[in-house]
Amino acid sequence: MRLQHKNHIRPCAQDYVFYSVNTLLIVLFTLIIAYPLLFVIFASFDGGAGTLSVNIWPSKWSDAGYRAVFEYGPVWIGYRNSLLYTVVGALFGLIFCVCAAYPLAQPNLDGRNLFMGLFVFTMYFGGGLIPTYLTIRSYGLLDNPLAVLVPASVSVYNMIIMRTYFSTQIPRELREAAQLDGCAEMRYLVRIVLPLSVPILAVVGLYYAVGVWNSYFDAMVYLSSRNKMPLTVFLREILILNDSADMTSSMDVESMITMQERQRVMKYSLIVVSSVPMFILYPFVQKYFVQGIMIGSVKG
Repeated sequence: MRLQHKNHIRPCAQDYVFYSVNTLLIVLFTLIIAYPLLFVIFASFDGGAGTLSVNIWPSKWSDAGYRAVFEYGPVWIGYRNSLLYTVVGALFGLIFCVCAAYPLAQPNLDGRNLFMGLFVFTMYFGGGLIPTYLTIRSYGLLDNPLAVLVPASVSVYNMIIMRTYFSTQIPRELREAAQLDGCAEMRYLVRIVLPLSVPILAVVGLYYAVGVWNSYFDAMVYLSSRNKMPLTVFLREILILNDSADMTSSMDVESMITMQERQRVMKYSLIVVSSVPMFILYPFVQKYFVQGIMIGSVKG
C-alpha cells in the first residue's frame, strides 16, 4: 500500500490551474448555449404585459400561447403529416444514401472518380426553382407527398460522410472473408456492413429527420391540399395571421399592447411546439450521434 502511495502522481499547481480554467470555460459555454433555449421556453409561458429582458423568469405564468396554437385545428393535421414525412423521409434518405455511398467506397469500382465528381458537381450547381418545378410536374408529382420526400432524399454531403465511414471503419478483410464463404454482395451489405454502421446511420438519419421536419418551402411550392401540408406551413400561417391582425385606430393603447404581447408569446410557443419532437428524438441517438461525429471529424 505504501509503494502504491509513493508511486501515485499528485497533480501539480499547473494542473489545478488548467482544470479550473477548463471547468470555467465549460460552464460559460453551457450558459451561452442554455440561455437562448431557456429564454424561449420561459417566454412562451409569460402572461405578463411586460417584456422579458435579462430576467428570463416570467412575471406571470400563463399557457395562453399554447392554447392559442393548439386551438388552431390544422396544427394537429400538420403534426400528423410532419411525423409521417419525417419518418418516411429519413428512411428514404438512408436507403438512397447507402445505395450511393457503399459502391463509391469500393476501391475497385470502375469509374468511381467520375461518379464521385458528378455527385460533387451537384453541390455547387443546381437547376433552380423553375426547372425543378417543371421536372416535378412532368413526373406527375404535384400535390403528392413524394414531391417533398424524394428530392430531399439525396444529400451529397451525407453520402460523402457515409462513404468515408465505409472506407475507413469497415475492414476490407471482412469482405474478402465473406466472399470466400460464398456470401453475396447484398447479403454482405445487409448482414455485416449495416450492423457495423449503426453510429453513422444514426447521424445521417438524424440529419435527414431534422431537415424534413424543418422544411416548409417545398411543401408550399409543390403541395396544394391543406390536408397534406406539414406542421411548419401551418405554423408559418399562424405567425402571418397574427402579424397581420387588425390594429385599427379605434383600439386603445392597452388593447394594442395586449395584442402585441399575445403575438410575441405565440411566437415563442410556436418555436417550442415545433422543436419538441426533435428534442425527444435526440436523446435516443445521442450516443451514436457523438460517436459518428467524432469518426467523421477524425477520419474525414
